Amino acid sequence: MKYLEGRKYVIQAIFLAIGAVYLIKLFYIQVLDDSYKTAAESNAMRRVVQYPFRGLVYDRHGALLVENTPVYDLMVVPKEAKAIDTLKFCQLVGLSLPEYREKITAAKKYSYVKPSPFLQRLTNTEFAAIQDNLVDFPGFYINARTVRSYPHSSLAHALGYIGEINPRQLEDTTYRGYRQGDYLGISGLEREYEQYLMGKRGVKYTMVNVRGIEKGSFKDGAYDTLSVAGQNLVTTIDLKLQQYAEKLMEGKIGSVVAIEPSTGEILSLVSAPYYDPSQLTGKELGNNYMKLLRDPVKPLFNRPLMATYPPGSIFKLAQALIAMQEGVLTADTGYPCNWSMVKCSHRHAYPANLGIAIEQSCNPYFYQVFRSVVNKGRSANVYEDAHLGLDIWKKHIQTFGFATQLGVDLPNEKKGMMPNSQFYDKIYGPKGWKYPTIYSVSLGQGETGVTPLQMANFAAIVANRGFFYTPHIVRSVGEKGKPLPEYSVKRYTSVHPRHFPAVVEGMQRVVESGTARYASLSHIGVTICGKTGTVQNPHGKDHSVFIAFAPKENPKIAIAVYVENAGGGAVAAAPMASLMVEKYLTDTIKTAGRKRWENDMITGAFYKWGK
Repeated sequence: MKYLEGRKYVIQAIFLAIGAVYLIKLFYIQVLDDSYKTAAESNAMRRVVQYPFRGLVYDRHGALLVENTPVYDLMVVPKEAKAIDTLKFCQLVGLSLPEYREKITAAKKYSYVKPSPFLQRLTNTEFAAIQDNLVDFPGFYINARTVRSYPHSSLAHALGYIGEINPRQLEDTTYRGYRQGDYLGISGLEREYEQYLMGKRGVKYTMVNVRGIEKGSFKDGAYDTLSVAGQNLVTTIDLKLQQYAEKLMEGKIGSVVAIEPSTGEILSLVSAPYYDPSQLTGKELGNNYMKLLRDPVKPLFNRPLMATYPPGSIFKLAQALIAMQEGVLTADTGYPCNWSMVKCSHRHAYPANLGIAIEQSCNPYFYQVFRSVVNKGRSANVYEDAHLGLDIWKKHIQTFGFATQLGVDLPNEKKGMMPNSQFYDKIYGPKGWKYPTIYSVSLGQGETGVTPLQMANFAAIVANRGFFYTPHIVRSVGEKGKPLPEYSVKRYTSVHPRHFPAVVEGMQRVVESGTARYASLSHIGVTICGKTGTVQNPHGKDHSVFIAFAPKENPKIAIAVYVENAGGGAVAAAPMASLMVEKYLTDTIKTAGRKRWENDMITGAFYKWGK
């Protein structure tokens, strides 16, 4: 009995101890800790996300391309937005009652107790008009953030734009950490370098009273975290060259891509028609996007990376290089300009060697060059021989970056297209085709497709005599950053460097005495090497193509210009490329004659030349 009596006192002591703990805690909460008193008086603690400054973007010389401008989001917590004068609120913010109901319903659907954007991207003026009146509308408050702005109206396709994350992305684990109302890169550099540009969000906890008035930070900011700004990007773009290229391409459809051969750095990237990047920022982003999307000339389409065209006669250079590597062509090989094989665009004498054939862009010559690769005699069976030859050719051509993604640091790059034996087997059957069936490939027509970026990269390969660096548009990430390592690796073609000089000499002849005499830069003492192309267009006038590099030795720039429906390569593309090279190397256009050329390119007067 004494044992049970003693246990009773132990149990009573435990309950008394627990009660004492609760009493002490209650005394602490009610008397000693004023934060709870403040919280009780203020009624609510608000968690405000501090959005970081997104990284800035510069050109290669330090010119600012993309910056940040402050805007304001009107946030709402549906649980707190009660007993307000809805009509007065709508008049204040410029909404109709149905619009208000739609937005408040969407906010409740997201969360009844968490804040979500009610009106976004208010300007300084709009913010100033409502800020003093928000005290009358509990549950609504302002959250500051920044949006992109552009000191220059250039480079829209490469820079890209940012937009609000959508519900589908929020469900994707790739976007873990993002929340409704967050912004992220949608296209261009903004998308490709999102992880560097975005920065890190911070959080601020503030106490507010029942009317939504801030009463100060919670616990003197003990639980606040600072936002971390995103990293800046230094691009490879030369802004002056970019602006000049856009001026030349104004009112036209096509592409310009310029690359520094020794590094793979993209100096200029123009997709025409283009648009002002500021159209895809601020409150009108959605409306402007739909206008651009519906425009029949497709200004949102990034032609340098996404448009695939037959390369035309510029492809003859690749045919010659592969044939020399295969041992079926030398620099001194001559072929007659035999029109019974294929017609030639130019009336000329017998091309006694490769240089003359390139200068005159002789179609029958390169018909026979490509045939010597495909029908090399690897098999006694004519069909099997064509199969083997075409597949070997395809392997060579891919080492030049054709029919593959080059790996540029921009989204949505297309591979283009080059045929192999399986491709033709599907169309004609294994014994339904041979060389005469596919000869148009020899001239860069038929079943071929390359992007303007691949064309410019090909010019850089010839300039380097057989290798290239992956084209890229960002030079460094961060204040003391370096290029990403994948853009510092030399990539070699399957063609030995000893075969390139003959092609380079031919390209020099094209400009000095051949199909692109208008592109000569002798007046500034620079030797430019180039090749024209005229791409057949079944839907209208031919497309004008030109690739080039300069100077001949130690090249500083390689370029591809593609102008749709402009006629021969010498008519539009060659003069434009020549003007751009001169502008880049000397920063000016030197002579009155060249300035007249420049005016004809800008105004489109050259279109009359082909008539």
